[in-house]
Amino acid sequence: MTRSRIFPNCWRILELFASVVIFFCITLYRNTDYYTKRASHHLPRHLCTPGEVAAKAAIIIPNFSRNHRIFLQISDYFWADNRSSYPLPYGTKGDELLFMQALALTHHFHVPPEIDRLQCRRCVVVGNGYRLKNSSLGDVIDKYDVVIRLNNGPVYNYESDVGSKTTIRIFYPESATFDLTLDNNPETLMVLVPFKSLDLKWLSSILNDEKRIEEGFWRTPPIIWNVNPENLRILNPYFMQVAAIDLLKYNLKTKELKSIPTTGIMAITFAIHFCDQVYIAGFGYPSNTTKYVHYYDNETLEQMKISQHKVPLEAIAIKKLLQQKIIHNLTYF
Repeated sequence: MTRSRIFPNCWRILELFASVVIFFCITLYRNTDYYTKRASHHLPRHLCTPGEVAAKAAIIIPNFSRNHRIFLQISDYFWADNRSSYPLPYGTKGDELLFMQALALTHHFHVPPEIDRLQCRRCVVVGNGYRLKNSSLGDVIDKYDVVIRLNNGPVYNYESDVGSKTTIRIFYPESATFDLTLDNNPETLMVLVPFKSLDLKWLSSILNDEKRIEEGFWRTPPIIWNVNPENLRILNPYFMQVAAIDLLKYNLKTKELKSIPTTGIMAITFAIHFCDQVYIAGFGYPSNTTKYVHYYDNETLEQMKISQHKVPLEAIAIKKLLQQKIIHNLTYF
């Protein structure tokens, strides 16, 4: 074979090889681009700027302030200037005695020192939405300083998608069906969001080992709940108030108010006041691709319609927070 015939063949082989490499790179980019966008929070820690969220939140939330207690403490009820203007779930008015009884049993109200001393808190609020299913975000979620989980969202057997770290779990009695050991860490703070007076009575009966109250709940809460009192906190209803008035534009002076913010939008509100960077994951509702609401069960949106929540209104509020870059999304909304 002559040299003139050998070189053209070599060039053809090189061209073919180059085409294969380019095709492989494009395919790899396309396959990873979606996940890269979701994991775009992989930023050096120095890019977390103290007060970053607060400065942006102050633009859309009137009188935004971080000078509010995160968790309630019993001393709050010995000072008249701390009295609330609203009843539960937006304030403590009318239930001060029940709050005092519950707080006397929990004793603790501080933030863990390893979180409190952080110069810049990077937080993720993990929702229970179906979009977390097969997301492979577990390792990503676990890298945050503070991982906030909601209600009975399970961790055990879902670690690859939702992670295994739980700094704070926000719950109410009917949602306290999570496994205290498998779905949480030993140091996890169990933060009660009291929606009604019975929620405080339930907590006191659990801690005092008194006769349990079963009536008045939309679903029977746990009768036996072996929680460590040192890990219990009661969230300041102020954050529910901000979620309702400032984000959802509820008129709390209306006597027949039938809508209550979800734990999810309330948790985001809390994170905006507590953290310097706020990411969310697993928020959003069924689309054309799936009819299920959660990553762990088969509940549908139709079944949720009986709740006292204004889901479309909350979706608008979350989108606004995303557009203003006050919060960021790890999944999609």
